[in-house]
Amino acid sequence: MRKSILSVISLSMALSVSAQLKSRVVEDGGTGPCKAVMTEVEGLEEHTVLAPQDLSVFNAQNPLPVLVWGNGACSNSPWEHYKFLNEIASHGFLVLATGVIPMDDEPYRGPMSRSEQQIESIDWALAQNADPKSPYYQKINTKAICVAGMSCGGLQTLFNCADPRISLLMICNSGLFNQQNANQAVGGMPMPPKEKLKEIHTPIIYILGGKEDIAYGNGMDDFHRIDHVPALAINLPVGHGGTYREPHGGEFTVPALAWLQWQLKGDREAAKMFTGSAPGLLKRKDWTLEKNAKFDSLK
Repeated sequence: MRKSILSVISLSMALSVSAQLKSRVVEDGGTGPCKAVMTEVEGLEEHTVLAPQDLSVFNAQNPLPVLVWGNGACSNSPWEHYKFLNEIASHGFLVLATGVIPMDDEPYRGPMSRSEQQIESIDWALAQNADPKSPYYQKINTKAICVAGMSCGGLQTLFNCADPRISLLMICNSGLFNQQNANQAVGGMPMPPKEKLKEIHTPIIYILGGKEDIAYGNGMDDFHRIDHVPALAINLPVGHGGTYREPHGGEFTVPALAWLQWQLKGDREAAKMFTGSAPGLLKRKDWTLEKNAKFDSLK
C-alpha cells in the first residue's frame, strides 16, 4: 500500500514538472517533412530545443544531426532567430539554442548568455543519446554536430571552436575583432584574438549581410585568414540583422540549410548550392560567394 501511494506521488510530481515546461509550435511546424516543435526541456535550463514532433522515424540508422546555436547580442533567448531555427528543425535536425524559450515576439530583456552554454548543449545531446530513458536514445548523430551563431553568438562559436566533438561551423553576421576595432564590441562579448582561427578543425561557412553588415569587415577578414580548413564566405546585402525574423527565417535559411544537409547528412543535391562552376546560390538574387583554396576538397 505504501509503495502504491509513493508511486502515485512520484507520478503526480513528474506530471507537475512536465506541465510547467513550455512548448510552442511555430509556423505550423515549418515547411520541412518533419513538423517541428519548440520546447523547454527538464534538466537543460537556459536552453531551447527545436526538434521534429515525431521522433519515431529516427533511430541509429537514421539519426538526427545537431545544430547548436548562439544568439545575437549575447541574448539569453533565441527570440530573434526561432523562425530560422524552427525551419531547420523541420528538415530533420535537433536544434539546441542558447537561452530561454521565446513564447512571443517581445525582445528578451535579461542577463546575457555565456559561451559555455553551447558546450552544455553538446554535453546534453551526447548524454541523451546514451540514456535509455531519453526520447532521444540512439536517435542523435553525435558525429554530426554543427556549432553556429549570429553576431555575439558567432563569437561564442569561435570561442568554442577547438572542441573536438564539433564537426562543422557556421558563423552568421559575425567575425573576430581586430585590435584596431575591438572598442566597437559590446561589453560582455567573448573577444578571442585572431589567432583563435588556427584552432578551427572543421569546415566553416560565413553567412554575412554584405558591406552594410557591421560584421562584414571582421567576418571577411576571418575568412581570408583561414587557409588550413575548407572555408566559404557568402553575402546577401541585407545588413547585420539578416533575415532570421522573416517567415521561416527568410533567405538566410536557404544556404544555411543546404550547408547542414550537405555536410551533416551527405546530401549531394544540397552540395550543388555551393559547388561546381555555377553554384546554385549564385542563381538566387543578390548572393555572392567566395571559396578558399581548400574548399573544393570537401566531399
